Amino acid sequence: MGSNVLDIQNTLKIYIETYGCTMNQADSDILRGIISKKHRITGLNEADVVVLNTCGVVEFTERKILKRAEELKKTGKKVILSGCLPKIAPKKVKKVVDVAIGTNVGEIDKAIDFAVLNQKFFSVKRSDIDKSGLYFTKVRKRETAIAIVSISEGCLGKCTFCATKFARGRLKSFEIDNIIREIKCVVDGGFKEIQLTSQDTGVYGMDKNYGLPDLLRAISSIEGDFRVRVGMMNPANALTMLNELIDAFKSNKIYKFLHIPVQSGDNQIIKDMGRDYSVEDFKHIIKAFRNSFDDVMISTDIIVGFPSETQESFEKSYELLKKVKPDLVNITRFSPRRGTPSYNKYDMPDWKKKRWSRKLTSLCSGINLERNKKFVNTIHEVLVTKKGKNNTLLSRNNAYRPIVLQNGEIGHFYKVKVVEFSENYLKAKVL
Repeated sequence: MGSNVLDIQNTLKIYIETYGCTMNQADSDILRGIISKKHRITGLNEADVVVLNTCGVVEFTERKILKRAEELKKTGKKVILSGCLPKIAPKKVKKVVDVAIGTNVGEIDKAIDFAVLNQKFFSVKRSDIDKSGLYFTKVRKRETAIAIVSISEGCLGKCTFCATKFARGRLKSFEIDNIIREIKCVVDGGFKEIQLTSQDTGVYGMDKNYGLPDLLRAISSIEGDFRVRVGMMNPANALTMLNELIDAFKSNKIYKFLHIPVQSGDNQIIKDMGRDYSVEDFKHIIKAFRNSFDDVMISTDIIVGFPSETQESFEKSYELLKKVKPDLVNITRFSPRRGTPSYNKYDMPDWKKKRWSRKLTSLCSGINLERNKKFVNTIHEVLVTKKGKNNTLLSRNNAYRPIVLQNGEIGHFYKVKVVEFSENYLKAKVL
């Protein structure tokens, strides 16, 4: 071994940097746990090895991550790429780094060994392990009250724009018993907000003999005072179990928060995207949830600039948001991803995507201000989940609405009164 090569027999200092979705954040928790058995997790400056846990949803993020890897290598650090990008863009990744493991977190020890020996290791096979069974390895930060729990990996969708399925593959639901053990573990550890994550929570259990409502009922039976945020589910799957789903959400441990991406207000565009539902289905689901609860927070996603989208199609999306008034809208400009059916289709100019995106953003800003104003002087029970900006604290009410407090303790529940509002959050005083 050369003098410039680190000795893998000794403890190494490892830094993990995470990009993308909550599933990647959950994978980073597992990586920390596995790495910590042999090495030490540190800050960036003192790290010998940097693990970039990557996302490949859009090209902009891909470019940002690859540039970051190059910059880190120039400082002399060993760089490992995990996550979705090595599978989505393997040729580009190989040009930048010698070591990559994709989504298979179980390969991280081997990857570190290869990295410090200056040897190539490029393993992008999909993970076939039940990651919920690795709960005992997780090293979690206690800076927040939030723990992220993966319930499945992969999906059953056929979206024509999505490259994530290349990395995550077909649906693999994790065992309910393992998930329950993991949640009991984090609740016993003092975490109060459990975020359930997967590519699509609505398909959970469809490869087994159970479903998401069964899981939510099992979680609700766990002792302790905690809350659960259910991650994104596609409308087609929510529709098949709507009554059961609403019944499961009635538990006081489940946030009345629904992330259900419509992606477009035009049924033809939805069909072109390879998504098996209609605008009417989307509206029906939201109406059913709103009729079932006093307050429910609706989050949705919109893609602007899809290849077949026209001005008329865009106006339908605009009118849908104007009518439905979702609480949170994630607006994404279409990004062609190599290997997807939409890749070789017409890609409209960026200026047009930006114009449409800004128009939707402006609409949503007005909707948010109008809605949040109505909450002034209302009383809520909230859970403080993490630190906010300028020495404030971020809390969530039962509908997962963000409420900023000036005082309190992370992980504690309070009764508060809303005194101010803004576009993105409410401000309250502890009673």
